Amino acid sequence: MSKPAKSTGQRFWFDPRFAIGLVLVVAAVVGVYWIVAGSDQTTAVFAARSTLAVGDHVEASDLVATRVRLGSADALYVTPDRLPQEGLLVTRTIAAGELVPASAVGRTSGAESTSIVVELTSSLAASIGPGSVVDVWSSRSTGQAAYGPPTVLVGRAAVVRLIELSGLAATSGIRSLEVLVPKDTVAAVLESIANRDAIAVVPVNAPLGE
Repeated sequence: MSKPAKSTGQRFWFDPRFAIGLVLVVAAVVGVYWIVAGSDQTTAVFAARSTLAVGDHVEASDLVATRVRLGSADALYVTPDRLPQEGLLVTRTIAAGELVPASAVGRTSGAESTSIVVELTSSLAASIGPGSVVDVWSSRSTGQAAYGPPTVLVGRAAVVRLIELSGLAATSGIRSLEVLVPKDTVAAVLESIANRDAIAVVPVNAPLGE
């Protein structure tokens, strides 16, 4: 009677410690992956390629996409998917390299603001320049060198540029400046100019560090 042939294959040896170690390695790799993925929560936000002045029309070519970590604050800035094809209108000065705040720009179509030049009858504060926010005050002319009490003509108007005058106007200390004002205040401003009212501007904000 013949004996059964012995198996020539090696019996597989399984060590539970090997399985536990393998599970730990896989868990470590997955954990590192999620940590790295979670730490790279950056958002593409536009920054100004060069200084943008009030009233400038900007398009994508004027901006640089920069990836930054903003968290829930990304809604406060202009991102590539929020830039209209027609571009944007700058409503306050944006420095070169500065992230573009959504509050500093507006749509060009149906813009609610427009620029207008006003002539001042009082000296201009040294802190006022392009990008400053000012209140425009007016004292109504009631006769020869007589004026009524001052009132705010336009609140929080953005200064576009200062206009240096020459000749007699310069020696008398009169200066003009271009300001960005809401369209619904233009009629009142033009009426005040036509009436030769006394117009002055008072700064609302001051540069950091002053």
